[in-house]
Amino acid sequence: MVGSTRSGKTTRLVEQFCTWLQASDRQQSPERRQRLYPYQGEPAVLVLAANDDNRRELRDKLAAATDGKYPIRAKTLLGFFQDEVTLFWPLLLQILGLKAQFPVRLRPETEQELATRLWRQQLDEISRPAGIGESRWVRRLLDILQLAANSGTAIEDVGCILAALEEETRRLGAVQNLKFPDSPVRTGFEQRSIDVSRESFDKPAPTTPDSLILNWRNWCWERGFLTYGITTELYSKYLLGDPYYQQHLLRRYRYILADDVDDYPAIARDLFEFLLDRGAVGAFTYNPDGAVRLGLGADPEYLQGLAKRCQIEFIQPSSIALADDLATPVVELVTEPLALFSLPESVRAIQTISRGDLLRQTADFIIQAIKSGQIQPQEIALIAPGLDAIARYTLVEILTKHGIFVESLNDQRPLTSSPIIRALLTLLTLVYPGLGRLVERDLVAEMLVVLSTRREAGKQGAGGRELGELGELGKQDKSQVTSHKSQLIPNSEFQIDPVRAGLIADYCFQPHPEHPNLLPATTYDRWDRLGYAASLAYAQIVQWIEDQRSQQEQRLLPSPIVLLDRAIQKFLWQGSNLPYDQLAALRELLETAQHYWEIDARLRQSEGIDTPAHITIAQFIQLLRRGTITANSYPVRPIGAASRAVTLATIFQYRSSRRFHRWQFWLDAGSPLWSRGGAATLYGAPLFLQHRFGRPWTAEDDLSADTERLRRILRDLLGRVGERVYLCHSDLAANGQEQNGTLLSLVNSAIPVIDNG
Repeated sequence: MVGSTRSGKTTRLVEQFCTWLQASDRQQSPERRQRLYPYQGEPAVLVLAANDDNRRELRDKLAAATDGKYPIRAKTLLGFFQDEVTLFWPLLLQILGLKAQFPVRLRPETEQELATRLWRQQLDEISRPAGIGESRWVRRLLDILQLAANSGTAIEDVGCILAALEEETRRLGAVQNLKFPDSPVRTGFEQRSIDVSRESFDKPAPTTPDSLILNWRNWCWERGFLTYGITTELYSKYLLGDPYYQQHLLRRYRYILADDVDDYPAIARDLFEFLLDRGAVGAFTYNPDGAVRLGLGADPEYLQGLAKRCQIEFIQPSSIALADDLATPVVELVTEPLALFSLPESVRAIQTISRGDLLRQTADFIIQAIKSGQIQPQEIALIAPGLDAIARYTLVEILTKHGIFVESLNDQRPLTSSPIIRALLTLLTLVYPGLGRLVERDLVAEMLVVLSTRREAGKQGAGGRELGELGELGKQDKSQVTSHKSQLIPNSEFQIDPVRAGLIADYCFQPHPEHPNLLPATTYDRWDRLGYAASLAYAQIVQWIEDQRSQQEQRLLPSPIVLLDRAIQKFLWQGSNLPYDQLAALRELLETAQHYWEIDARLRQSEGIDTPAHITIAQFIQLLRRGTITANSYPVRPIGAASRAVTLATIFQYRSSRRFHRWQFWLDAGSPLWSRGGAATLYGAPLFLQHRFGRPWTAEDDLSADTERLRRILRDLLGRVGERVYLCHSDLAANGQEQNGTLLSLVNSAIPVIDNG
């Protein structure tokens, strides 16, 4: 099923599923029913979606279409691989000859930390591209492992790919001197094997990047650690080719439903063709304007090859969107410099000189439109090629002050950007010994403010912004703090305000490398200036810390996770409904801590070492403070007023969510980032695409890829808007440079709504 954005492909996929069920019900033969319902009425259908959000939506649509009669288990491709590897882990242990132990999944941030530890000595011995730090280089090597697994390339054969990347980066020699054999078309689940003729790769030196990747994979195998890349390789290379597993796979799945296969990696086609070759029936949807994950492991052109063995059904757009009339002229206006078009009234421009004015006037325009009743908040999307902290804070600040909620899609801010997380980490340093070098007076003052905040039960602030601005208060004059108090926490109350917290930290905090301590409030000569409420709240915090210390010394505190849970219940929860963003941050903290100590327990068992508890806690705190963890916990959908929010997202996040809005605001329309992959492209990703496998990436290829990516972005975004597009452009970027991006021709052709340029 081939169709453009929002043409009804997923709806048609659901209809096909219902058709299969109805055909099975009409044919009551035992064979037919056993074919579709092999296990207790569960359909033998493999339902796959591109990402987790789409998976949940597809599952809900299938359940609604079947009136909930059948259990539907929709999965992402990676989720399917993880479940299968875990289920058939004993078989993999037998194939690989590994020690029997249950597998443990590694999060990306833990993966990078452990890989850095393992490669510590070798990283200093190998050369890396100029200007690339250690952490970034480690991340690149781990990404290469993921890309190789997604493309079906054996880990042992990535040496030539790394050589091509090194040559490209250093710009040494002519790229035509690098010869890479054209690989044949793969069939089934066969792995791509590269014929490396150069002598330098016959016996890789122990300190080459490919040997580091291989060493990391083997190290994880021995300890039962599973990363995304290792899980994918285990399934595609070892599990899918095993006859015993093949029998179980064919017995369990006789039908395939795969939505948005343009976002799937190359190995997905191997799985599909294996099932199709053995009598399975499949239905797939493909969007030529999609390919959102191209550059992150997806191979849309290779997946498009499934059409050769399918009956192609072209889906015409069924919903009304601006793409119907504007997609072709807008793309031509951007890609053809000499093209002359006048854009209709549905495309308008907001132009200013400075970016600060642009953000303010855009927010004011949205506020006026909502208050006048022209549109509802949930019908507006703010889309940018890249959202910096200043832009995000400005928009959220202005809109929230007027009672308009803002939903940031997959906000990638570090977990420690939340004051409640920083407060809990500071609390750990005051309970456990040996952590005194990780705590400072400013952190203690912030902790006192956060832990002494009292919220009215059953209420929550506007988006949970109140605590998010404590970091800004420290930069302001203390005389201004009290004037902000009512704004920051409308339904909450400081028992220890920032001014008093600063005084307590200055006079009552006793630094010590082993046992930092909070002294009684009477230690401060003018303790009477603190007031009764602040003194009482401070005394309660000190007493609670002393109680936890006493339990820790008596070994009654099982782990830091228990301490964090107690602190949340004592100081933060208080029977109230926390704002969605704070709740997500707390849940992510607990999930991350639980995962970290699970990995620590496995390392203690496998390595036979007994690391002191305070060292592990110190490493955990430092990991969080480096900003490597983002507050993306297990998804919980906001309810109530928070669900009626303006959407704020980057291009990649918005396209991945596959949402639709009446109005779209394209921020920084003059930015050159619109035509670039940015963070949505992994290092070396083009070299693993099947149609150009192993060929060096040239400047011409880069320009062609940028043009094609911009074309897909424009057509996809226009297919997700119903009435208007506002092009928000400032002559100067945040760094003061003039913006002359590829969308500037659209801005000049659009009808100006606000023009202060």
